[in-house]
Amino acid sequence: MTVLWSSAIGAFIGFFFGVGCALAVMYSIYLGGYRAAVKDSLIDPPPQRLTRALAKLSRSPAALPPR
Repeated sequence: MTVLWSSAIGAFIGFFFGVGCALAVMYSIYLGGYRAAVKDSLIDPPPQRLTRALAKLSRSPAALPPR
């Protein structure tokens, strides 16, 4: 019975910290990219990479509103 409890507690802690830490890292990467995108959108004149991406998005059919 002791092995069962220690295995259950170890699996719970491993899952909790493993998934929790992975989600925290992914969220921080997402926020860092979001902050950089917002900062780049406020630069005057906009960076060449941003203007190319916006032009590419405006040409794609997925970016158009539904009819």
